[in-house]
Amino acid sequence: MQKNIQTSQFEFVALMASLMSVVALAIDALLPALDIIGITIGTTEVVDNQLLITMIFLGLGFGPLVFGPLSDSFGRKPVVYMGFALFIAASFICVNATSLEVMVIGRILQGIGLSAPRTMSIAIIRDMYSGDYMARIMSFVTVVFILVPVIAPAMGKFILDYYNWHGIFYVQVFISILVSWWFWKRQPETLSVENKKIFSKKGFISECKELTKYKRTFGFTIIAGFVTGSFMVYLSSSQQIFQNQYDLKEEFPYIFAGLAISIGAAVFLNGVLVIKYGMEKLITTALVSFFLVSVTYIALFYNMPNPDVRILLLFFALQFFSIGFLFGNLRAMAMEPVGHIAGIAAAVTGFISTIMAVPISIYIGRFIAETALPLFVGFSICAALSISLLIYLKIDEKRGTLTP
Repeated sequence: MQKNIQTSQFEFVALMASLMSVVALAIDALLPALDIIGITIGTTEVVDNQLLITMIFLGLGFGPLVFGPLSDSFGRKPVVYMGFALFIAASFICVNATSLEVMVIGRILQGIGLSAPRTMSIAIIRDMYSGDYMARIMSFVTVVFILVPVIAPAMGKFILDYYNWHGIFYVQVFISILVSWWFWKRQPETLSVENKKIFSKKGFISECKELTKYKRTFGFTIIAGFVTGSFMVYLSSSQQIFQNQYDLKEEFPYIFAGLAISIGAAVFLNGVLVIKYGMEKLITTALVSFFLVSVTYIALFYNMPNPDVRILLLFFALQFFSIGFLFGNLRAMAMEPVGHIAGIAAAVTGFISTIMAVPISIYIGRFIAETALPLFVGFSICAALSISLLIYLKIDEKRGTLTP
């Protein structure tokens, strides 16, 4: 019965974005409440509150290693249901947490659970599209996905003002149940019979070995790790920068929303330009822009106090506009050669980029105490390493050594 369901491209984009959006909601809605949660669970250092953001990414990295192979055997849909069930259970662990350790465990489990719908949305898109058209769909999915960071902090603050921080988790649970129901009713299974694999340790190892043949897949995955890691520093420290350093507690949700719109505008433009110029050209241009903006900020404000908040917002907006051309294109470029093993490929590439991103974020985040400068230093280093790797991939491709 499910296979006869026909969804429009508009509904498909909205549904895939919704699967990803619960991840953004679980991260961004909590930002205004970090200080209050920290007091409740007894954190002694303000920077420890960043762990409530970064640790969910640890779960998002490890989870796909289980859910990816399962999806190649049992289908994409059952795995999505498993992930949401774990997320709901983990949410109640967070609600009842009385220490940092228990809260971190809950956040890691939340991340593991949400890795299923996030990874499956990418695998489903790859099941149905390829090439620049896949990048186009990914861009439009990300545009809808960006709406969540626009409204999530404001929603979190509203719940915090009229209820308490526990309510943020309850709302997340309700929305995850709603998305699960929509997915069950409207999305057919996309794993084809010929691509279905028998779930086994031997099969997992075999597919991982096959994946290692694709240098471009790993190259663009590592670049995605650098970009994600630098952006995670902003996610985990934005509350500290704007609320503590600039004393803009009330304005913070609106600042966060405005910067998210900058990413959304770039992602929407990417959906238009990617068919004309191709993914690789847009990635190259965006990485160079990302590097130049961060180096300019460092040159202007090195060893100086924070500039006027309007100047900081301008630099952030330029940075995030560049990032908007990277997220979807990097994942699409990594997945392009491996459509026949999309489940395990989405899992392993997601694992690598996230496991790279978490320590990058934690390390750089520890330096953000008095100013936002370390954040831009991190941006510039990650951008420089990404550009170096992209140059290597281009040279290697010209030599004809990238195809397995």
